[in-house]
Amino acid sequence: MLKSIRKQIMLAVTAAALAFVPLSAQAETRDSFRICWSIYVGWMPWGYIQDSGIMKKWADKYDIDVEIVQINDYIESINQYTAGGFDGCSMTNMDALTIPAVGGVDTTALIVGDFSNGNDGIVLKHGDAVADLKGREVNLVELSVSHYLLARALESVGLAERDLTVVNTSDADIVAAFASRADKAAVVTWNPQLSEVAALPGATKVFDSGDIPGEIIDLMVVNTETLADNPKLGKALVGAWYEMMALMRDNAEIRAELGEAAGTDLAGYEAQLATTRMFYEPGEAVSFTESGDLVATMDAVRKFSDAHGLLGEGGQSVDAVGIAFPGGKTLGDTGNIRLRFAPAFMAQAAAGGL
Repeated sequence: MLKSIRKQIMLAVTAAALAFVPLSAQAETRDSFRICWSIYVGWMPWGYIQDSGIMKKWADKYDIDVEIVQINDYIESINQYTAGGFDGCSMTNMDALTIPAVGGVDTTALIVGDFSNGNDGIVLKHGDAVADLKGREVNLVELSVSHYLLARALESVGLAERDLTVVNTSDADIVAAFASRADKAAVVTWNPQLSEVAALPGATKVFDSGDIPGEIIDLMVVNTETLADNPKLGKALVGAWYEMMALMRDNAEIRAELGEAAGTDLAGYEAQLATTRMFYEPGEAVSFTESGDLVATMDAVRKFSDAHGLLGEGGQSVDAVGIAFPGGKTLGDTGNIRLRFAPAFMAQAAAGGL
């Protein structure tokens, strides 16, 4: 199996970090915290929360200090969180499992912010159906959610990865890779690159995350031990997030600012929002997190991850890393729970208790 740059970096950083930074080092009462995020439609609010003073307002309420830092490279942001450089980080459900959780960092999904509902997709030249992927070279960021989306698309038409060739391609190079080929080009990517690729001459989008709604989920995760010792951090982050959600939903000027920060404009950002199922209300996020559908989704995600060697070296079982859900439901080893979907702080927000 091919080994992507993503996996090599993740394994190296995780091994080095965990050799020198014990997990218990973060487990203590503190008054200062650092959170990181990277550019994506559903995570742009974190930059505004920091710059506008919303975060400071909520941190002051709980007598703590919270710094929210933008990291330009998405995988690097997760690696830095895994290494203990940050107390929380924005990431997808799959990456939360395959990087920090697999690396031994007990991680809690504090905020379930949205799911991709068309924001990730497969685009072809000279083809109009998923079945037309057979025999092609497909450019994507290997072992990312794009790879997962491809696997789910292939399943829908009875194909498998052996029926095509995956070409590991940086997200920064995806558009050029597609545009430069006049033959049977195929890419899997996410917005804003998806919109650019789909608008090119001869391009046809044949599958997107709207075909598997609720499976590519965008989270703000935090270190479980840090959260347990410092519940004020959870309250401040969740309070700030839902104050921002109300502003973002109702104010076009703020959405325009988010779009500009993401390298587009109001129209471009709203086009991305149209293919993102944002949970503007905390009650919506709680219901989603408590749904049995989430357990089924994470079961599919962990099986994909296991099949691609993302759950650890040495032939570990798909059950090696445990995942916990509301209501006492679990997947995998209950003695090694490392990823937790815990909506308690979102439920407090929904009840007006923060």
